[in-house]
Amino acid sequence: MNALIAVLVVIAALALLTAALSIRVVYQYQRGVLFRLGRVVGVRQPGLNFIIPIVDRLSRVSMRIVTMPIQSQGIITRDNVSVDISAVAYFRVVDAEKSVVAIENVYTAIDQIAQTTLRKVVGQHTLDQALAETDTINVDIRQMLDTTTLEWGVEVTLVELKDIQLPDSMKRAMAKQAEAEREKRAKIIAAEGESMAAAALGDASDIMMAHPLALQLRNLQTLIELGVDKNTTVVFPAPMMSSIGDIGSFFARETAAAAGTILPTVTAAAVAVPNGSGDGAY
Repeated sequence: MNALIAVLVVIAALALLTAALSIRVVYQYQRGVLFRLGRVVGVRQPGLNFIIPIVDRLSRVSMRIVTMPIQSQGIITRDNVSVDISAVAYFRVVDAEKSVVAIENVYTAIDQIAQTTLRKVVGQHTLDQALAETDTINVDIRQMLDTTTLEWGVEVTLVELKDIQLPDSMKRAMAKQAEAEREKRAKIIAAEGESMAAAALGDASDIMMAHPLALQLRNLQTLIELGVDKNTTVVFPAPMMSSIGDIGSFFARETAAAAGTILPTVTAAAVAVPNGSGDGAY
């Protein structure tokens, strides 16, 4: 009886051990590549899977998107500028069997080929293009990677340049270039303003030529503005004396027209100024 119990215990233990060695669980984000005596016999889907102990081996492969940083490296652009560029790549396994059979370590392989592809693509562009056309460079890198990684059962979904480090001398040169560009714009804007002001003054001069009295009124307005500052000395321009006479003649004609009489035209007015000798002479 004791021997029978011992046998049953041994059988139960062997059954449990066999079950433990035979049962494999594949998660939803995984696929299982089943090897039997060293040969691939199929890909197992997520869920509970059974294998033959010792004979079979199940390799689980993650199908999720993997983020891989591409370490910073020195790259010489097409215009012979040395820059340090780092990037990040996103990829996922699309063929579990190829990712296990076609290449030994798919993650290391993608990291290495991503670095060489980044150096190759950036080296075909100038510094200005590398700074301004990052989207184009990202697409070029992804397409070049896909041509190789698809043979490994891996698809590169996205590549992004993360950081571009410039030499200090290049930073200073770019700062000077930006400053010169701003000064150029300022000078262009000032020149455009001068041109518009000159055009406006030309239009104003045409109007004053058509209406001489407008010029005289402008001169009087200038005198009024000078008087606001309480200046002790006022300088009269030479044409101002005749301007006063013209204005006086205008008002005289207007007054005569209103009274129904005609007065002779006064073309100039004499202004008496003391000569400063004290003898009453003018």
